[in-house]
Amino acid sequence: MSSHLFAPSYKPEPFWWERSPLCAEPEPALPTSADVVIIGSGYTGLCAAIQTARGGRHTVVIEANAIGSGCSSRNGGQVSTSIKPQCGDLSRKVGDKLAYDIIKEGHNALKWIGEFVEAEGLNCDFNVVGRFYAGHTPGQFEIIAKSIENPPKGLETDAYVVPKAEQHAEIDSPDYHGGVVFPRHASVDPGAYHKGLLGRAREAGATVIGHCRADGMSGTAGDLTITTAKGQIKARNVIVATNGYTRGLSHWQRRVIPIGSYMIATEPLEPGLIKRLIPKRRVVNDTRKLVAYYSTDPKGERILFGARVSIAETDPTAATPALHAELVKRFPDLAGTLITHAWMGFVAYTFDEMPHLGERDGIHYSMGYCGSGVSLASYFGTKIGQQVLGLKEGDSPLSQIAPPTRPYYWGEPWFLAPAVRYYRWRDEHLS
Repeated sequence: MSSHLFAPSYKPEPFWWERSPLCAEPEPALPTSADVVIIGSGYTGLCAAIQTARGGRHTVVIEANAIGSGCSSRNGGQVSTSIKPQCGDLSRKVGDKLAYDIIKEGHNALKWIGEFVEAEGLNCDFNVVGRFYAGHTPGQFEIIAKSIENPPKGLETDAYVVPKAEQHAEIDSPDYHGGVVFPRHASVDPGAYHKGLLGRAREAGATVIGHCRADGMSGTAGDLTITTAKGQIKARNVIVATNGYTRGLSHWQRRVIPIGSYMIATEPLEPGLIKRLIPKRRVVNDTRKLVAYYSTDPKGERILFGARVSIAETDPTAATPALHAELVKRFPDLAGTLITHAWMGFVAYTFDEMPHLGERDGIHYSMGYCGSGVSLASYFGTKIGQQVLGLKEGDSPLSQIAPPTRPYYWGEPWFLAPAVRYYRWRDEHLS
């Protein structure tokens, strides 16, 4: 451990837990049956639970570890339109109409989450600050600048180009060659947001049980038995909402790729310095394939910086020197800045870079948010809850496409290390 990088108050845990510690209440007993059992207590599971419990269904949410200890309280708090493929690329695969509808779902998710937070009165620092998408080479800047030209009607984003000569108004960094601003994108305190969802789910009547790992399922549609660390529970409907923590439970482990993403929080910075570095307090990411994402904290006192910096999964403290180096590459003025928190969480990628939700063999699922889960997990978690209730509002074009897998993949991403090496080379050498 490079002790000179760490503040005396350093903690190897999420910065968000300072405000919103993990639930330490006594766990309720596991019932013997429920109408709906939801596996996973993150955004997906809790938003689904809010729907089913408010719909009058006896709902039980079970979580393998502490409630909310997964990526829902570990992410960077960035909120976007989220769907990764470009409309043109997707059209060639699935046709113009379905491609349009899928991309539109990302726009719907962004609009929906802002309205949901306001309607529910969630105290989570949700702010529409906009995103600066930075080009790390001149060529990449040209690509992203061109990508926002002439969007299809209905998919407008109000995005605009900021050339390198003007980017100091968005970010004071020598690492970039201009960028694009997406003014509708937002930031949120993910821990406080999760805490608010947990409260609403419980108020609706859902039972949420931590340290209750699901070890297996049996039975047929409408009559399912889930074996857990605390016994068995029967359910009419089951929702799998495990995303990046899908391990060994069902065939879904072959459909998602768990990837660790690592974050650090700096010590509080001088107000004048942080105002100069990120003047408008936007969320930021860049065009590298091994993307970095960062922003100020909700109070505007420090920078929270995330990236993939290791070939294989590692301890967040061990990853901190590499993360700090990437931070300093973007902001040389922070070379002497200490780190107060370091942590990691698992996101779930899919082989087609799109989320998927639906039902198979009587089991409902929603997962695969590809690193953009704040809006998508919440929106699709709500939709999968509505699908269980049989409501038309739960329909989604992404239910029409089954999540793909690959031969020889059984849930352990053996191909991740060579991919990271390749993308690291590509980011450094290709324009």
